[in-house]
Amino acid sequence: MRFGIQLNPTASGLDDLRALARQADAAGLDLLGVQDHPYAADLADTFAVMATVLAETERLTVFPDVASLPLRGPAMLGKQAATLDLLSGGRFELALGAGAFWPAIAAMGGPSRTNPEALAALAEAIEIVRAMWRTGETVRSEGEYYTVKGVHAGPAPAHPVGIWLGSVGPRALALTGRVADGWAAPIPHYLNYEKWPEAQRIITDAAVEAGRDPGSIMRMAQLVGHIEDAPTGPPVLEGENPIRADAATWARVLADLAQDGFDTFVYWPEHANEHQLRLWTDEVVPATRDLLAS
Repeated sequence: MRFGIQLNPTASGLDDLRALARQADAAGLDLLGVQDHPYAADLADTFAVMATVLAETERLTVFPDVASLPLRGPAMLGKQAATLDLLSGGRFELALGAGAFWPAIAAMGGPSRTNPEALAALAEAIEIVRAMWRTGETVRSEGEYYTVKGVHAGPAPAHPVGIWLGSVGPRALALTGRVADGWAAPIPHYLNYEKWPEAQRIITDAAVEAGRDPGSIMRMAQLVGHIEDAPTGPPVLEGENPIRADAATWARVLADLAQDGFDTFVYWPEHANEHQLRLWTDEVVPATRDLLAS
């Protein structure tokens, strides 16, 4: 089991983000996700933020949650991912999104795609990113959405960087099962809790059909909410309702999700601060591990 936290790269709060990342690292947390919405005026560039966080931490693995593919070409993404992984000694993973908020993407100079087009572009991009990591090869791809005309691959990352997809629809989930290293389940605002079991089934079935071991695909639950100091009743996981519960109840929720096939948990605090992070690292995570061990 791995546990992480997501922090929003608000430009006015970068010092706080860096401090919380150092706190998470010192507490032994596994993962830090950073949202990537380049078209949002109040957000800093995610890749610059991740580079800074990696430079200021020692153990924490960092990933974009998720990288906006339409605004970041796949060949450059491969180069950036490998570089961040090399600089950090193997502490970077690449989570990708096919795209959302198309008017905002187009306003920034990116494309405007239908869902089928976005999915086809994502499949092309994955092949290019992986090809860029195979040093000694020459990368050529004549796709409908991305073309690479003989660039020399490299550098290779420090470790086998995982490509995790933030898939929502059935066809994107099936693509995850066929080719991805992990599923970064979108927060319930984009994929309601009720749809998670079916999404898991689609990924598993697609993996089996492709001759892959479904257990090799990381399954990440991303959970929005607040950890209460006082005891609470059990939350109802429906729709996009935030989880607002005490640490012991949070642990029971995570243990139940682990029984449903999730192996990675990323907390999206409604109000990110030192106290919330401490409750997560010092109370929720150990309690969840104890429940799973028993």
